[in-house]
Amino acid sequence: TAHQIGTPLSSVIGWLEIMKADNVDETTVSEIEKDINRLQTITDRFSKIGSEPILEEKNVIEETEQSFDYLKSRFSHQVEFSFKAPKYPVIIALNPTLHSWTIENLVKNAIDAMKGKGKLSVVIEDEPHQLKIRVSDTGKGIQKNQFKKIFEPGFTTKKRGWGLGLSLTKRIVEDYHKGKIKVLHSEINKGTTIQITFKKQF
Repeated sequence: TAHQIGTPLSSVIGWLEIMKADNVDETTVSEIEKDINRLQTITDRFSKIGSEPILEEKNVIEETEQSFDYLKSRFSHQVEFSFKAPKYPVIIALNPTLHSWTIENLVKNAIDAMKGKGKLSVVIEDEPHQLKIRVSDTGKGIQKNQFKKIFEPGFTTKKRGWGLGLSLTKRIVEDYHKGKIKVLHSEINKGTTIQITFKKQF
């Protein structure tokens, strides 16, 4: 998949350079460039499946906010986005590509649960020994007996899809980053909060 996407992507990068040379509106070029970078990130994700990811010392707040901002700019204004985090960097051993996948999966699931309309918040809390990321929505909610099931491969409430999104997210968080992910709170027709916990580096 990474190889197949790579070929047309290289061509699009070439067209972008032509647009720059032709002095096409800077905002348009900048937004297309963001989408190209996102496609390169996606091909990078596919190429990493099956291999042990390399973790780097990264500012988890900045990495999370970058993914959040990209998604916010590409979804309907019927979703009210909010992001709250400390103003200082918090360094954690992360794989940036896979972490962005985690945030994307959680945000997209939240938007699906709200059918594209509602409030979505990402809150990062810095504690002495750990860091918590909470993604909350005002969607349809999850039954208590499904809190653990939603992370199992094949579990889905959608009419289409393989139910792999949250199981991959759990694998990225727990197997690769040695963190924890769980449904912190959910109420039917009121919303859900999913929490990721990372141990801090010392």
